[in-house]
Amino acid sequence: MKNISIWISTMRLRTLPLSVSGIILATCLAAYNGYFNWKICVLAILTTLSLQILSNLANDYGDGIKGTDNKDRIGPERAIQSGKISPDDMFHAIRINILISITLAFALVFTAFGVKHFLLTLLFFVLGIASVVAAMRYTIGKNAYGYRGLGDVFVFVFFGLVSVIGCYVLYAKTIDHVVFLPACTIGLLSMGVLNLNNMRDIISDEKSNKITLAVKLGQNKVKIYHTVLIVSAIILSGLFGILYYTSPLNLIFVVAYWPLIVHIKKINNIKEPKLLDPELKKLALTTVFLAILMGIGHLL
Repeated sequence: MKNISIWISTMRLRTLPLSVSGIILATCLAAYNGYFNWKICVLAILTTLSLQILSNLANDYGDGIKGTDNKDRIGPERAIQSGKISPDDMFHAIRINILISITLAFALVFTAFGVKHFLLTLLFFVLGIASVVAAMRYTIGKNAYGYRGLGDVFVFVFFGLVSVIGCYVLYAKTIDHVVFLPACTIGLLSMGVLNLNNMRDIISDEKSNKITLAVKLGQNKVKIYHTVLIVSAIILSGLFGILYYTSPLNLIFVVAYWPLIVHIKKINNIKEPKLLDPELKKLALTTVFLAILMGIGHLL
């Protein structure tokens, strides 16, 4: 039982709700247009959760073997860092998770497209492989993109564009203009979550030569960047509400603006990086909350 609890902790379950926020939003948008399918919904969620767990395991492994996770790190202790799981065991778990992720992705693509939509099937197979590679290459390898300040870009693409737009296409077999603003909104807020994580670890990352965007910008400019991310998400989601307005209930998601505004104020007043961790959790949950309300509001 102790072994199981260690692995569950290593999977970092608290990160999973954020990973499916785009799927939930895309599902609601698809349902509004009459494209909902339970099989696609379940497989999309399972595939996304599997990819997020793969990313978490890979990050533990990559940062662990590079020594980035050390005593200077402020966040929760990682498995390899603590010695509870060996690098070999972690690598074995990663390989198993890759197989699970690919199997689920293939099942999702075939369920959505079958053999009738060959080009879409081919495109989404490529996207599935790209998602697996992206989940691993954030910290693993000599040219890990998380060590070169590119993590924010990949988060925007995969948590925002691929998650929302890609999931909608799985249902509808086509792209609709209604998905672009929601996709960008979730992408920007997900970038904010990653940026907070990097702001919290800015000192230890700099010492370990992990050059995140937060390290490049420095402690003052990175707060301005963070504010721009959150404000941009608020503006784009508000624009979505206005452009696709049919009733006051469509705008139910604006209740999530208040915690976002409070969050911005707190971030700009925090001086110690270790105090950012609670805000990281709050922003992740607010992003999920906003995604759900945007989706439900569009259905009402």
